[in-house]
Amino acid sequence: MRMGVEEEFHILEVESGLLVPRADQVLRRLPQRKFTAEMHQSTVESNSGVHDSLDDLYADLAGTRRRLDTAAASLGLAVVAAGTAPLAPAASGHPTADPRYHHMVEEYRQVADEQLICGAQVHVDVPDRDTAVGIMCLISPWLPVLLALSASSPFWQGSDTGYASWRTLLWQRWPTAGPVGCFSGAAEYDAAVDGLVRSGVISDAGMIYYDIRPSAHLQTLELRICDACPRVETVVLIAGLYRALVTDALERRAAGAAPCDGRHEWVRGATWRAARSGLGGTLVDPETRGEAPAGEVVRKLLARLRPALEARGDWQTVSALAASALAEGDAARRIRRTAQEEDLLACTDMLIAETRGERRDRRRTPPGGKRIPFSLPGPAGSASGAPEAVGR
Repeated sequence: MRMGVEEEFHILEVESGLLVPRADQVLRRLPQRKFTAEMHQSTVESNSGVHDSLDDLYADLAGTRRRLDTAAASLGLAVVAAGTAPLAPAASGHPTADPRYHHMVEEYRQVADEQLICGAQVHVDVPDRDTAVGIMCLISPWLPVLLALSASSPFWQGSDTGYASWRTLLWQRWPTAGPVGCFSGAAEYDAAVDGLVRSGVISDAGMIYYDIRPSAHLQTLELRICDACPRVETVVLIAGLYRALVTDALERRAAGAAPCDGRHEWVRGATWRAARSGLGGTLVDPETRGEAPAGEVVRKLLARLRPALEARGDWQTVSALAASALAEGDAARRIRRTAQEEDLLACTDMLIAETRGERRDRRRTPPGGKRIPFSLPGPAGSASGAPEAVGR
């Protein structure tokens, strides 16, 4: 079962840490098949290849980030993979010159103006569209856990929001964002999408922004709930877990498991809790629907998925990456700690470094000194520094 990843990146002016509307200039230095524009000119998206192994996915994503960083640096810019940029203004005022985006900006006004957020999407192959729709309800309850692992957006317009993923709250303002409903099959799902388009609420099927959805163009089931992640390792962890969730759901469906009870309000609440706390507090346990420490819920997900992960040879990599994430905390925690120790510009420095695949022991350049980067290590046992047995 293959998978692939789409990552969105903020484009920043290095000295100020502010977003700049220069996506077109960056994209002119990159291959079109791998990189595309987004709604605002302060964002670009990368598209990975299709991979079977997590190792190959890691290598692809890391190489893509290096290529993007080089293109941005040639213009005196930098890129950041995070849900929000710490110093993002309220609105960019520079939408991409595209009729579809122009319509969205005119129709949705401030919701579109403030779409200065970045996510990471994961595609996993499925047998057919009916199957994709049929397993969404089995997977949806566990998606808030993946959101918590990705949380990287505590700041908005220079202020601490109190959330680990403020991007989630901004994102959920769109009329079709959030948990997906329960559908009997592809025909019912597609009819619901067509109805939304006919109603004028959305202009096309591409504006279906559910946390999980069957791709309109690929034979995949797409994960859409996660923040963009500063570290490639976090993306690989989420991709590995999500592929295992799809595998597990396929097996449960084949065994006759009931999809769900048709109630999704608790999933929206669980998503809010994950956005609020990330890995630093409690999450909603999908099995009990009660409050539980984040680490406990992550470990329960790992236990549930261990057979699927072991069958693919992914258990060692995914369990090691998960243990590291729980030990270090989410990106939101690292960002806040840097802000407390220094300032928001230092947070930007840290995010630029992590997006490049580096860590820095100094986030500001001292008088007469210089920054000292060092490589971000992979899990034990990986001679190359890439996660062991790490693909789309």
